[in-house]
Amino acid sequence: MFDTMTVTKVLGALCGAFLVFLLGKFVAEELYASRVPHHGDEVVQGYLVETGGDEEPAEEEAGPTFEEVYASADAGKGERVFNKCKACHQLEQGANSTGPYLYGVVGREVDTAEGFGYSGALEKVVDVWTPEHLSEYLTNPAGYAPGTAMSFSGLKSVEDRANVIAYLATFGG
Repeated sequence: MFDTMTVTKVLGALCGAFLVFLLGKFVAEELYASRVPHHGDEVVQGYLVETGGDEEPAEEEAGPTFEEVYASADAGKGERVFNKCKACHQLEQGANSTGPYLYGVVGREVDTAEGFGYSGALEKVVDVWTPEHLSEYLTNPAGYAPGTAMSFSGLKSVEDRANVIAYLATFGG
């Protein structure tokens, strides 16, 4: 069993460890921060590590434009990319699911799938689903049309977007 001496030793060890921790914190603060002479109690960084944060961000290399990629898009590869869309969309005309059917979506007016209740956010942004508009929308649906009910995070790859749009263009239109 525990006696009072054991409890006292454990409590003393915990208090001692806490004091060592506080002493280490005090020493670190004094080491890495210094008081600026003649400026009161203003604290400045004692050691400054340059990270290059003041430089302007380097421009990303501009890859091929969507139009260039779409001109050589592969509908077969787009069918594989469309697997991400199948959870919410159908390719049969009139077969709405969580999202509207996509039969004939390329070139179709926005919010015109019969029987689907749209949020109205897309009408404020675009009139017709051209391949370019679809690409912009599929990059980031919520950013392109704030308030849209589509919760998909988007397709970041321009090749994936071009291929899936080429695949969708083979249905209807």
